[in-house]
Amino acid sequence: MENQALGRHLLIELYSCDRGRLDDLDGVEEALKEAARRAGATIVETVFHRFQPHGVSGVVVIAESHLAIHTWPEYGYAAVDFFTCGADIDYWQARDFLKHIFGAEACEVKELLRGGRRGGDGCPKPSGSGR
Repeated sequence: MENQALGRHLLIELYSCDRGRLDDLDGVEEALKEAARRAGATIVETVFHRFQPHGVSGVVVIAESHLAIHTWPEYGYAAVDFFTCGADIDYWQARDFLKHIFGAEACEVKELLRGGRRGGDGCPKPSGSGR
């Protein structure tokens, strides 16, 4: 397993989105399910919740891992994370679809490789702890 990632994790930041779309529980759920389908993922289950006075959080559990979202309609912002262990998943199709469906004017993505050890015990030592 040395230096070989077990999965990929995309952190997607969507800015200046359509505020109404970000606050629509059914619309957000359908958007994430469609993003998973477009990426080629296998949907297992979904759980979504609308907060008061606004905002939606939800997760699409996929056979390959998960796709999750947290929205802040009052800021026109959505945070999405897409974690998979499947090599055949097209993350970028999901990102492009979500950017379009939420009307994001700007998008930033951070991609992390998960589970590949780089040597040592893999756990950073707290600064100043002496351990």
